[in-house]
Amino acid sequence: MAEVTLSDLTKEYGDLTAVDALDLSVDDGELLCLLGPSGCGKSTTLRMLGGLETPTGGDVHIGGTEATDLPPYERETSMVFQSWALFPHKSVLENVAFGLKMDGVDGDERRERAREMLDVVEMGEFADHDPEDLSGGQKQRVALARSLAIEPDVLLLDEPLSNLDKRLREQMQLELRNIHDEVETTFVHVTHDQNEAFTLADSIAIMNDGEIEQVGEPREVYDDPTSLFVEEFLGDTNLVAAEAAATDGGVRASTEFDTEIALPVSEDAVSAGDALTVSFRPEDLDVERVDENAGAADDASALTGTVTDVLYRGSSVRFYVEIAGESVFFERSVGNADFDTDDRVRVSWNTDDLLVFAGGDRVGGGTP
Repeated sequence: MAEVTLSDLTKEYGDLTAVDALDLSVDDGELLCLLGPSGCGKSTTLRMLGGLETPTGGDVHIGGTEATDLPPYERETSMVFQSWALFPHKSVLENVAFGLKMDGVDGDERRERAREMLDVVEMGEFADHDPEDLSGGQKQRVALARSLAIEPDVLLLDEPLSNLDKRLREQMQLELRNIHDEVETTFVHVTHDQNEAFTLADSIAIMNDGEIEQVGEPREVYDDPTSLFVEEFLGDTNLVAAEAAATDGGVRASTEFDTEIALPVSEDAVSAGDALTVSFRPEDLDVERVDENAGAADDASALTGTVTDVLYRGSSVRFYVEIAGESVFFERSVGNADFDTDDRVRVSWNTDDLLVFAGGDRVGGGTP
């Protein structure tokens, strides 16, 4: 195991800055996920950590050792790629033992260590098989065993589950988590899949445009997003434009719904006329059917509208509600999906559950 520290790490390709003065620390034995959209710089960061890309600036420390200028083979790291890259002419056991052979480990020891690692990934019975005889998930386990066999201080994983189908990917997420807990090695895992990051990670570093937006435990970054980008990227939500109107009784805002709502914002955090974005998370909305002739709700934390669309999503159903020409959605489990199109409904919420953003930064709501 080893602690990882990236300081002011930068990578430029001509006029393009792929990674911009990034600072990041990974604790000894931690599983950290670098999460972000395609092109945000997460794989480039991982490759600089592994020595496959040379930084334009900044430093890389692994286990307290300056590694910025070290070649990959002199770093105590190993990488698992998107492609399995198994040798088709070697058996499963020989594939896992290959790195040990390159390190000069003698034949008996490397075969013993390779078998031990195959047992860890539950592939021991396939030691003598050809890689071409394996399923995608089995090949991924072999690739993982090969990287772990050399006992790296840090294992780097570059979207290793992206080539698997949904069910197998979810199964492998749980197995990868269990493997990490068993081997107790520091993992840095790159993914663009939010669910994968939440399943795997001890902590998540969310990247955008080559920079770190936020780092924290999964529950922390979801419950307490520091920016509008994080809130929008981590899950579906209703984002509503608003304009602040500070009052003596608290902050209210005019919205796209042609009404004012109360906001969980201190009066010194915004000024009257400030442009805001308010996030109404679907899980925080209470919805009840009302009389079809019901007018607009006379409440700073409720709105009345009409169900316009019903979208079945397997185990859940999403309902879209039109309110003053704008649309919001909420979801229910199939067993509780008791609304239909044209139903008149009242949508309400707890004001403290709203998240409020100004200029991309959160200014109210969420965890205090």
